[in-house]
Formats: sequence, C-alpha cells, structure tokens
Amino acid sequence: MKYDLIVIGSGPGGYVAAVRGAQCGLKTAVVERENLGGVCLNWGCIPTKALLKSAQVYTYLRHAADYGVGADGVAADLDAMVRRSRGVAETMSKGVAFLMQKHNVEVLKGTGKVLPGHRVEVSGPEGVVCHEADHIIIATGARSKVMPSMPQDGRHIIGYREAMTLPFLPKSMLVCGSGAIGSEFAFFYQSIGVQVTLVEFMPQILPNEDEETAATVSRSFRKIGMKVMTSSSVEKVDIDGDICHVTVKDTKKNTEVVVDCDVVLSAVGVVTNLEGIGLEETGIATERGKIVVDDFYQTSVPGYYAIGDVVHGPALAHVAEVEAVCCVEHLAGGDAEKINYDNVPGCTYISPEVASVGLTEKKAREAGYDLRVGKTFFRASGRATAAGNTDGFVKVLIDRQTDRIVGCHLCGEGVTEMIAGVVVARQNGLTARQVAGSIHPHPTMSESIREAIDAAYEN
Repeated sequence: MKYDLIVIGSGPGGYVAAVRGAQCGLKTAVVERENLGGVCLNWGCIPTKALLKSAQVYTYLRHAADYGVGADGVAADLDAMVRRSRGVAETMSKGVAFLMQKHNVEVLKGTGKVLPGHRVEVSGPEGVVCHEADHIIIATGARSKVMPSMPQDGRHIIGYREAMTLPFLPKSMLVCGSGAIGSEFAFFYQSIGVQVTLVEFMPQILPNEDEETAATVSRSFRKIGMKVMTSSSVEKVDIDGDICHVTVKDTKKNTEVVVDCDVVLSAVGVVTNLEGIGLEETGIATERGKIVVDDFYQTSVPGYYAIGDVVHGPALAHVAEVEAVCCVEHLAGGDAEKINYDNVPGCTYISPEVASVGLTEKKAREAGYDLRVGKTFFRASGRATAAGNTDGFVKVLIDRQTDRIVGCHLCGEGVTEMIAGVVVARQNGLTARQVAGSIHPHPTMSESIREAIDAAYEN
C-alpha cells in the first residue's frame, strides 16, 4: 500500500502525528505492535494516575474524621485498584482507536521497520507486508532501563510495568530512582501500607527539581513513614527465597548497608527502542542512543523523521505531542513553529504535587541572572487551609533586568493544574508584573502565584 505518511508507534507522539497528518489531508497509517496509545496510555502516565487517585481516596477516607465525616473499616484493596487502573487504560486506548477511525487513519498491526526507498516493513498477524510512504515518522518510544546490579526477573526485581499490576501487596519495597516514575510509585505503595525505602544516587530526590522543592517532598515522604536515602547507590541484590537483600552504598560516607525487602522496583530511567527498526539499513544517524534530527525532526535521511523519546530532549508525553504537530505541519508544507525546549513544564503527581518550568534557582544563579525571588507558602492560603492541604509553596524567579519569569516552582495540592498559566505567560513574553497585575480569583490555590510575584518585589 502507498501512503503519504506512515507513523511507527502509536504513543502520544505517534497517534497525535497520525491524527494531525490526516487533518492536513495526508493519507495516513500508523503501525502499532501492542495497544494503541503506547506506553503512556497503557503502562505509564494514565494508569499510574489512576492508581495515585485510588491512593488519594484511601488517604482521605483514613482521615475522614478530620473533615467531620465518619468512615470506619477503610481498607486498601490492591487488586481492585489495579482493575480500575487497567480499566482506565483500556478506555483511553479505545479512545485512540476511535480517533483513528474518525480521521480515517489505517492501523497496521505489527512491528514496524524502516527500509531504504521510503518503505516500511510490518511484521504482524498476516506475515510480513511492505508499505511505501512519502514521509515516515519514527515514534517507537522507550522502555524501562535495566541496570546490571538489578537484573529484572518480573517478580523480585521489577520495572514500571510489573509495578502497575502486582498480584500481591508486599510488606516492603525498595525503589531505586527518585525521578517522577520512582517517586510516584514510592508514594503510591507507601500510601497503601507498604514500607518503602527510596534510594537516589544524586544528593536530592527529584534531581531535576529546585532544591527547596526536593527538600519539601523529602520531608513529606518521611512524614508518612517512607525511608529516603540520597547520595546512595544499589550495589547488588541477593535473593533468598522471597526476600531481597539489597546492598546500598552511601557514596558520601563510602559505607554500605543491607536493606531487606519483598520487592525491588528499578526506576532508574528508560532506554529508547531503536533496536531492530532498520536505522542501520536505512542510514539514519544516531548519537548517544538517540536519533539525530533537525529543528523539524527530519533525520539524516530525507523523508524519514523521528519524534518523542527516540530523539534528544525531555522524555515527556506532552513534549512528544508538540513535536508530532510541529513535524507533521512542517512536512505537510505548513508554517510550523520551532519548539522552545526552555519552556517545557514538568509535573510529578505525588502528594504534595510538584510542578515547575524554567530554571531552578541554583541553575539561574550559575547562568548569571540577577534574581528577584518571591515565595509564598500554602499554609497562608485560605483555599488550602479549608481543603486541609497546606503543605508546599510557590516560588517565582524573576530576572531583575527584564522582569521576565526565569523559573517557577510549585509544590502543593493541585499545582499540576496551575503551572500552565506560567508556561503561557513565558511563551508570550509577559513580564512578572503583567502576570501579577492580572486578576486571580479568590479563594484559589492559583492566586498564590500572584502573591509570590508580589513578594519578589519586597526584596
């Protein structure tokens, strides 16, 4: 079959690229070997948020008396939580299937491989079929990274997929890696009664976040009983029956301790899916495990493009989506706008939530910015106090020379819904005073952004 566009992979980058291609009038097909929606919808972003919502409801019910509500006999049912999570994932995958049908995008079931001559080989239920396309987008995503010290066996040492569908509730768990994936799973399991030890190689958990954010989250984790070990590395895991003996090294003190647990979750990052997809045969260049692309995601071979986790940049679903739109609009002859990677928001859905955009205070000062720093705490917020969730703060970094927001860091209940306003302000060149001069509704959590900006001018 001959197409205008073939997309390999149907994750947030792939399915968005396919839909946008169809909307641009291109005859489009998408290749998928598993479920439509990719890792994000089926094994990542969406089902994890369903689990975290279950943990939130459980926590609320355990503290119902604080709100004047009686709720006795509350118990966490991991099986039921997992079933709900899988149901949410299935619903979202069906939604992507509906979008494909609505926009007349043909779904080619199987494993895709690019070949020279603008061809894609699909190995699926019907055997091996070769298709042609004027444009081919590689969006094959990534998978859990396996460390030599933690070889995953799916039972004692697991990755994020197994963590989402554990058939039993362990008494104890060690989570290695405190990025968004590790922190979210650590928080989920600690919240429903598992004794969690969180191990992070860097000096702080959530290494990409501002130091004050990391410190606040660390205190919150410890408050709910989690053990947090920073500047530490997992050296080896010895399995004795159903017990994992984990040797953890304190890299500062150069000492070792052994932590016993039922399950070890490796959350040390992801590795891109580049093997066996035809890059060598086609001559597509790679660098440090990623496909090399230009500003509009053209690879080293004309007509072949790549987006999402397989290219350099933040491995985030919302980044893959905007890359998909930019790539397709450009190849379709439109006036596509280059992506500003300095304005990508990051979110971690723990409690308190974390959201940020721009530079941390440390990196901003290292870059030479003369900063105004404004901060307000949610314990001063009427909305937060009424809701019973006063942990956290809003921190705004403002360049004294331009009055632009260099960075914004939020930690608190619901802040992942607040960060987009700052992203829009930065994208459109608004000054901090213009943001603060806009009326924010009261009482809301979002008015804390205005209050933090106001506080910056008191310095």
